[in-house]
Parts: sequence; structure tokens; C-alpha cells
Amino acid sequence: MDAHGIGAVDSATHRAIEAIARESYGRLVAYLAARTRDVAGAEDALGDALVAALTAWPRDGVPAAPAAWLLTSARNRLIDHGRHRRVQSAHAEAFAQMTDAWADAPPADALPDERLKLLFVCAHPAIDGSMHTPLMLQTVLGLDAAAIARAFVVAPATMGQRLVRAKAKIRDAGIAFEIPDASQLPARLDAVLRAIYAAYGSGWEDAIGADARSRGLVDEAIWLARLLNERMPDAAEVHGLLALMLHCEARRPARRSGDGAFVPLSEQDPHRWNDALIDEAERALAAAAALHRPGRFQLEAAIQSAHADRRRSGRTDWAAIALLYEGLVRVSPTLGARVGRAAAVAEATGAAAGLELLDAIDADAAASYQPYWAVRAHLAAATGARGVARTAFERAIALSDDAAIRAFLAARCAAIGD
Repeated sequence: MDAHGIGAVDSATHRAIEAIARESYGRLVAYLAARTRDVAGAEDALGDALVAALTAWPRDGVPAAPAAWLLTSARNRLIDHGRHRRVQSAHAEAFAQMTDAWADAPPADALPDERLKLLFVCAHPAIDGSMHTPLMLQTVLGLDAAAIARAFVVAPATMGQRLVRAKAKIRDAGIAFEIPDASQLPARLDAVLRAIYAAYGSGWEDAIGADARSRGLVDEAIWLARLLNERMPDAAEVHGLLALMLHCEARRPARRSGDGAFVPLSEQDPHRWNDALIDEAERALAAAAALHRPGRFQLEAAIQSAHADRRRSGRTDWAAIALLYEGLVRVSPTLGARVGRAAAVAEATGAAAGLELLDAIDADAAASYQPYWAVRAHLAAATGARGVARTAFERAIALSDDAAIRAFLAARCAAIGD
């Protein structure tokens, strides 16, 4: 075979390895880690197996059961590592149990799916809350520390060190790979959902999908929500989170004009929204409602559903949205929920009422929250308070990292006049 042919074969094999890793990584790491309680060791072993595949598969061909090949290779590496550690009596019993348990391990395509357990491990209260999302992205999805660091605006070395410490905590604290019992499940599940939503939010600002890293975070967050939805069909808030993200994603094509200018929700063309994602979101929200256990994510999804109804009716029911925000603030009085409520009330009953709600928010808490200043600027302009509006617009512009949003706000500010 000539060099061109070899290159084509290698390229095809590499693509096959990437696809298999994408499909199987989380499942294999979860299976290995659940048996060793060593996430870092499981990742290292699977990483070694993938490196071995890059050498063996171009030469020997992609095996008929590639995931099983990777599992066997990773398992052998863990066992070899265990043998090296066996001289330490503290590890001898665990090593013996591990090798006995794996003697009759099922083939990779019949492995029990431990990813749900791994999600709960990543969001365990013993682990720093700021690391829940990065841990999920790396252990369940296989994102490298550098990519996660870029997404969270942290130095790669710093993120790598934090991930190492978090995984060591899992191992040293003996955190069990299990679904929490009924008494612990609500709080633990909420931590998992918040971590997934944080991953989604990290990619949300890249409205046109120009940054592949941000686009990847959005896709991975939705994938994780779908996985949870599949594994926990009786968890209403899981349905709610999935519905919320799908509704937001459905509007991505309309958030920028043809020339890249920012388009606010109220001015978006609903014909540019993704009907398939909206329909899937509505099915998830209906499934949540049928369980009669309302919560934060369901209320947020219901607000987005009310906006999506403009696709059918041609109008926005601001009174209904304001009522939903009132319920959301009662359940989860976050800064974002309170600012959203003020904006909705202003649309329903007048700018003055919205400003009154904004004035009730602690000034220090809102000091660096860009949506607060953008809404304040809009409402102040509507009431004729031009000086207040200009100051708020300038603050909102300074707090925005998106050039298109800065340009939009600057144009609105200029339109106020003297």
C-alpha cells in the first residue's frame, strides 16, 4: 500500500477510535471506577487503552467489539497496577476482590451502566461545589482539563490540580458509587442538575456557535440531561431541566441577525425557532407535570414554554409569565429569577412596577450582574428617566463580554436622546 493509502487507513482508524471513545468513554470509566473507587486510576487505565488502540488498530484492524477491547486493555492495566501495589497490605484485599470480580466480567456491550452513579459521585457534598461540573465533564464525557479550564476561564494548570484533588477526595473518602437513598436523593439530584445547567450556561453566550468549545459544552449538557431523563423517568425536575435547555436551544438560530447583530427575545422571528426542539421540550415538560412534583427547573421551563407559545399565537402572555416568575422566586429566589420577574411585571403592568421590584434587590448583589443593569436601563428609559437610563446602559455595556450585545445596548442608549 502506498503512503497515501496508509494515511487514509490511519485517518479512518483514528476517526473510529474517536467515535468509540465518544460513545463508550463515560460508560467504561464509570464501570471501572465503580469497582476500584479510583476515578483517576480508571481514567488513566482507559487512556492507556486508547493509546494502545492507536498503535494496534491501524496495524491489526478495528476489532469486532472495540469497546470490549478497550475494557479488557484498561482492566489489564488496572490489574497490573494492582500487582505493583500488592506489596502494601492495605491494598492486598482490594486487589484480590477486584481480580476475582473481574474474572467473569460481562462483555462491554452488556456492562451495567454506572454513569448515573458517577454523576452522583461527581456532585457529592464532600467535593467542592465549584468542581461538580468540571468533574462531570471530564469523568463522564472525557473532556480534557485544558478545554474545561478555557470554558471556566481558569488556568489549565489550576484546573488540572483541582480535578486531581477532587478525584483524590473521591478515592480517599471512600465515596460510594451508588444512587443516594430517598432521604438524600433530592439534595444530591439538585446538585447534579445544577452542575449540568452550569455546563449549559457556560456555552450559552456563544449564540452563533462560533466557539467549538462552548458549542461542545451545550451539546454535552443536553446529552447529560437526556441520559438522566432516560435513567430517572420518575424525577420531575430532570424532565424540567431537559425542557428548559431544549427551549433555550430552540431559539439559538434567531438570537443573531444575518449580519451577526444581537436580537432580543421579544424581537426574534419565531419562524426561525427550531420546531423539533420545542416539541421535545414540551413533551418533557408535560411528563414533568404529570408527576405532580413542581420545582425550580420546571417553573423555568414553563416560562420558556410561555415564550415559545408566540410561535402559535403571535403574542406573548406577559401576565402568565409574570405569574410563573412569582412562583419561581418563591421556590428559588435567585438574582436571575428576581430580575426576570421585574422584567416580566414591567411588560405586564408597566415599567414603574418593574423598577420598583428592581429597587428591592440588594445593590451589592446586583453590582456586577449584567442583566440587572440592562433591564434597569430599559425600564428607566421607558419611564423617561434618561440620565438613570444612560448610567445603567453604560454599566450594562461595561459588564458584557459579547461585542454584539454591547453594540445593541449602545444603540439603545444612543436612541434615548438628550
